[in-house]
Amino acid sequence: MALTERISTPPSSTEEHNSGVRGTEQPRTPARKNTRLPRGARRAQLLNAASDVFASQGYHAAGMDEIAERAGVSKPVLYQHFPSKLDLYLAVLQAHVEKLISGVRQALRSTTHNKQRLYAAVMAFFDFVDNDTQGYRLIFQSDALSDPSVQERVEQASEDCIDAVFDLVSHDSGLDPYRARMLAVGLVGVSQVNARYWLEANRPISKSDAVETTVTLAWGGLSHVPYQRSSDEGKAVAPSTRTPTSTDTSPRTV
Repeated sequence: MALTERISTPPSSTEEHNSGVRGTEQPRTPARKNTRLPRGARRAQLLNAASDVFASQGYHAAGMDEIAERAGVSKPVLYQHFPSKLDLYLAVLQAHVEKLISGVRQALRSTTHNKQRLYAAVMAFFDFVDNDTQGYRLIFQSDALSDPSVQERVEQASEDCIDAVFDLVSHDSGLDPYRARMLAVGLVGVSQVNARYWLEANRPISKSDAVETTVTLAWGGLSHVPYQRSSDEGKAVAPSTRTPTSTDTSPRTV
């Protein structure tokens, strides 16, 4: 699956049919140039074309000429929307990242049963690498990860996933913020690593078996965490995993 279900375009009476946006990941025939589109639809078209090119060519080898040609627009039109190749890449990356985070959050909200919720969250990571192969390449295998702005956005994606898991762990377990966040980091980490291994090993077992194996590993630890709803502790905020602090000098013993 390509960029965020292929970036959706807002309906408009001025939109013409030849937008060049498709719902598959196959290379697309460039659209005719000078097709008039609403700004939102044009941006979506450019992001989809750029995602195709960046995923297949890599950031450094991709050219704005090729992206413009793929989208069926002139280079000046492309630069009207994105001042530089890096700006365009970050926008494409952001769209894929939002898809990953949205999937994890939806999974965590899908049930109140803890093990089923864990299964859904792990499945969200496997679904992402399995269905959005462009997003997987751009987030985890990009040749642009040495750029500080790209690296920061990828790290923030992990932080956002950890935050979503942390909110539930801290609320349901009553653990102090540090222990709750360590559990969240562990769950997200094992899900990401196992999902990536499964894909890079060419899916040696079924996705459901891979997810079940990962859940078994994670549940072995989480099942021993006490379940304790506490409205006060549920509001605790832990420090970012990227910038740990030592301000909490008296962690509560569980």
